[in-house]
Amino acid sequence: MRTGGGADGRTGGPPQTTPSAHQPVLPAEGRLLAIDWGEKHIGLAITDPLRIIAQPLATLTRRAGRRFPLRQLRPYLDEYAPVGIVVGLPLTPDGTEGPSAAAAREVASLVAAKTGLPVVLHDERMTTARAARADAVGGRVDRDQRAASILLQAYLETHRQ
Repeated sequence: MRTGGGADGRTGGPPQTTPSAHQPVLPAEGRLLAIDWGEKHIGLAITDPLRIIAQPLATLTRRAGRRFPLRQLRPYLDEYAPVGIVVGLPLTPDGTEGPSAAAAREVASLVAAKTGLPVVLHDERMTTARAARADAVGGRVDRDQRAASILLQAYLETHRQ
């Protein structure tokens, strides 16, 4: 299902896709953590308590053929105590789901089951490309972390009241 507005919350960009009509609702207050899932590297970002801005947090390393590294994630959950998690859903440019999206859905289900936190999926098209462009302009924040923070900021802007 598509809704109006671009991926950055403004009109004129690519349509924003609602990843699932059956997603949980994240609590209205408290920090959110974003996961930008990848085959080798997993970027993390966190919001401030008021959810004004997302900032890069860490990069987890995933070994080939292994599940999501929950043990690496746990210290960040303990330290920042997020009330919900946003997982990037890598849709194709036309908004359809491929194998990477199916893998992200599996990660979201696993993280929700193991942490007990509500997990939502958010369209992550172009976050890695935006992170690469930002590297060229604004310093050397890890690209995976930057992609996660762009994903989380897009989620925040889409869900502002």
